[in-house]
Order: sequence, then C-alpha cells, then structure tokens
Amino acid sequence: QVQLVESGGGLVQPGGSLTLSCAVSGTTFSPYHMGWYRQAPGKQRELVAIITSGRNTNYVDSVKGRFTIYTDNAMNTVYLQMNSAKPEDTAVYYCHALVRASTGEVLNSWGQGTQVTVSS
Repeated sequence: QVQLVESGGGLVQPGGSLTLSCAVSGTTFSPYHMGWYRQAPGKQRELVAIITSGRNTNYVDSVKGRFTIYTDNAMNTVYLQMNSAKPEDTAVYYCHALVRASTGEVLNSWGQGTQVTVSS
C-alpha cells in the first residue's frame, strides 16, 4: 500500500514563499511519475505540476516561473517550491504518485492534502 504524506502547508503572505513536501512510503518501488494538484473552494481539482522519473517537469500556466517541482535522487520525496505566492494560489494541495509494482500493476496514490492560504 503506497502512502503519501504531505507537509509544509500553512499561511503565507502575498509575494511570499512556501515549500510543500510529500514523502512516499509503503513500497520498495520508486514512483515514475509524481505531481501536485490543488483544489480551491467551489472549484475542481487541477494539476499544478508534475515530474517524471526522467526529471521532466510540466506546470500549469498560472504557476510557471513561480513554482518549482523537484525530488530527491530516489524520488521518494517530492517538493513544491512556491514563490511569489498569490491569493489565487489558496487551495488544498494534494500529492499524487504513480508506482509500477512488480506485477506490472500501476498503483495510483493520493495524499491527504495540505492547506495553503495566501493572505495578508
């Protein structure tokens, strides 16, 4: 059972910075695809950023140039560095991972979410 545990959420002022972390456990296989999603009140969950085992990254247009997704060497922890935060970044942020098990099955896992509030 793959488990994802997020941390680092909280209150940040507009223009400020925050770093989210997501630790992977419960598997001996490293994820091959990890990402951060967010869901604001009354809105659908949206993709924020993704990173692959080849370290390819992609971002939603609204965070390009402000957010950076990166991992440790083993891809057991994924981070989201949030700079120049804006009130519209306020949301619950969710970590997501795809892990291929020894059977070939793809395990699709989500974290429990961490609240980020951008406000003065």
